[in-house]
Amino acid sequence: MDGVLSSGLTMAELGSRVRAERRSRGFSVERLAELSGISRSMVSEVERGAKTPSVLVLDRLATALGTSIARLLDEPAHAVPRVLRRAEQRVLRDPSGWERRVLSPVLADVEFEFMRTTLGPGVDAGEFAPHAPGSREYLAVESGTLRLTIDDRPHELRAGDSAYYPGDRRHAFANDGDTDCVYYLAMELGGPEPGHQAHPAKTDDEHHVSRKEAS
Repeated sequence: MDGVLSSGLTMAELGSRVRAERRSRGFSVERLAELSGISRSMVSEVERGAKTPSVLVLDRLATALGTSIARLLDEPAHAVPRVLRRAEQRVLRDPSGWERRVLSPVLADVEFEFMRTTLGPGVDAGEFAPHAPGSREYLAVESGTLRLTIDDRPHELRAGDSAYYPGDRRHAFANDGDTDCVYYLAMELGGPEPGHQAHPAKTDDEHHVSRKEAS
């Protein structure tokens, strides 16, 4: 695979945006590496466009910067309404066999991301780091089976099931089935400060999974 992107953005352009976001926050390369848990050499190579990051690496960098992957991939639009055509949507493909399509336009001063993810059979997308305190995520499964794990607690979701959970918890996605799993995820980022630490695990009452009623 030549890169995680399939919609025209080059690795050099992505690196420039990561570097600009880092500098706007007054972070050194070392500080961004510390906050993201990514090695200094990897951060430097991504910024130079010399290294293709996995989606997980890109997500950790975005989280450490207090922003979303979508904002790293696109310039914000200032005029609304904003229509995002399919050909304009950013698509990220991970070497492990899954794809994320960013459906939401990037808007100035709005930290929100709406995405469609396809996990191939048996694919584990891995664990994503907690986002800023106050973040929220809403998920709905379109087809297949999804194992959603929140702070080490797994939930099996099937087509028609949906879930809400605080985005400032560790969360992981995997497809244990033998067909593709397709799900939609809406993420609202909270908290002004990047580089936050995860809170202690919440009780079972603080995240919610709903099942589609049997017909």
